[in-house]
Amino acid sequence: MKKPNRKLCPAAAGSTYTDKVIQHFQTPHNYGKMENPDGIGKVGNIICGDVMWLYIKVGKNSSKKEIVSDIKFETFGCVAAIATSSAITDMAKGKTLEAAQKIDKAGLVKELGGLPPIKLHCSVLAADALAEAIYDYYQKQKRAIPKELETKHIRISAEKKIIEEKYKDWVDIEEKIQSKRAG
Repeated sequence: MKKPNRKLCPAAAGSTYTDKVIQHFQTPHNYGKMENPDGIGKVGNIICGDVMWLYIKVGKNSSKKEIVSDIKFETFGCVAAIATSSAITDMAKGKTLEAAQKIDKAGLVKELGGLPPIKLHCSVLAADALAEAIYDYYQKQKRAIPKELETKHIRISAEKKIIEEKYKDWVDIEEKIQSKRAG
């Protein structure tokens, strides 16, 4: 078995990125803001500085099941944050909402061929952003939210509340930056 070519990750003290991570970072898929999304997921990690917005459009497949028909992201962060955002959009696009909400950090890391241990939190952020976008869609449609998705949302919201209280000034600045970009 051929060993993958890995690029050094200076921030991760001797760790490396796979070629697939580098490819997603250098040419991210589905990058950009989406007009009139059906759902938006926003997550961040103030400690490392990563912030992700994930936008979804929902359509129906030939079996009349709801699918992620389009997906885009905006991420401000490191190589791993951008790569995981790009990869999760590829993994979710065309999937039913039920299948998309089951994409987790382990599957995302496997899809990328691994991440340095210090960068695994980026895969959690990407999976959380997708879950929040699907949650937002269900909420806007005034639909029952699946229990597993509700549990994820409660965890994400609790973590977000702690961060926002601790880093209120930073959160305010970040929101102003995003609103200027949108305007």
